Amino acid sequence: MSENLRWVYNRQYHLQENLEQGKDILQKFTVEQVNCVERFHHTYENFEKTPIHDLDALALHLGVSKIFVKDESYRFGLNAFKVLGGIYAIGKYIAKLLDQNIDELSFEQLKLPEVKEKLGDCTFISTTDGNHGRGVAWAARELGCKARIYMPAGSAEERLQNIKNEGAYAEITSMNYDETVRYTSQLAKDNGWIVIQDTMWEGYEEIPLWIMQGYTTLAKEIVDHLQEAPTHVFLQAGVGSFAGAIVAFLQQYYGQQLTFVLIEPDAANCFYESFNRGTGQFVTVGGEMQTIMAGLACGEPNPIAWDILKAYTKVSISCSEKVAATGMRVLGNPLGADNRIVAGESGAAPFGCFYELITNEDYYDLKVALQLNPKSKILFVSTEGDTDVENYRNIVWHGKYAK
Repeated sequence: MSENLRWVYNRQYHLQENLEQGKDILQKFTVEQVNCVERFHHTYENFEKTPIHDLDALALHLGVSKIFVKDESYRFGLNAFKVLGGIYAIGKYIAKLLDQNIDELSFEQLKLPEVKEKLGDCTFISTTDGNHGRGVAWAARELGCKARIYMPAGSAEERLQNIKNEGAYAEITSMNYDETVRYTSQLAKDNGWIVIQDTMWEGYEEIPLWIMQGYTTLAKEIVDHLQEAPTHVFLQAGVGSFAGAIVAFLQQYYGQQLTFVLIEPDAANCFYESFNRGTGQFVTVGGEMQTIMAGLACGEPNPIAWDILKAYTKVSISCSEKVAATGMRVLGNPLGADNRIVAGESGAAPFGCFYELITNEDYYDLKVALQLNPKSKILFVSTEGDTDVENYRNIVWHGKYAK
């Protein structure tokens, strides 16, 4: 029996009380709201949509109707999607300070000298495995502000340097992700800095919601591209903010029941453990949480994301390192006329899980439970490219974490 995947059916799935609670949250991700977010992003002068690849040859090979992969490695030249959340949250924060509506402002207007004068000496602080922090550092630099970025133990030196290249102060701590979040929160209180974090805690709810809303621009690009709704959406989760935002928008946009599957690494599987408990309350996991899926190495769910995901996620999967590595290799070596996709470890994990459960007879029961068949149309979001080039090459070229 293979141990590459562990899965649990969500006993809270579509329970009426959870749907009612989730419905209130969905109102923060309406089409109207998402259009406003997209409008703001489009005011950046070099904005470009990222591609969606139709992997028809691979779909035929694996026995499904369609495989769609949204490739976020092209986003703003930063090789990951995270900047969408950081830039929108910072824009919302500045607009609020100016007592203006962000819907009436552009990114370029926020760079005007008179805005900088009102802001004063503004410093944004954040915890990151790399992608989110780089996006915050980039946005802060573009707007003439400072950024301080702290990374958990084990973070890649290349990702640290990429953040420093954006003009931010950055360092790798000796703590795990969640401990580093608490550390940066205290630094912010002590120094009057502004926390830009996509996780949420009591007293810190507004900015994380803005970050989640910022992610929805990529979801809007997906629905604009697709001719019809996907049947299945496989999404990766760290604190769950990205997955929660995408689920919230797609669920109400299509107005029908989609099958959402949540993916986490074995080393940091707080959603899997929460669903496994089955009480409707989330749990946290601790420890070092060392995994190649660094963007998913988080042990405490975002409460808003949890309320969305417990209502609409059908199955939660906890996966091994090998699964993510397989996803990277398959996407990077296309069949037929399919596009090559350079997907980083966190970006490839959902596809790796799908590939494993389709090709490994040990997961036949999971395949049946998810109703994966020749009519299935599967959507993935490759959230990052090769943000750690050395590790990418070790995996894709040299077979690291091979079966």
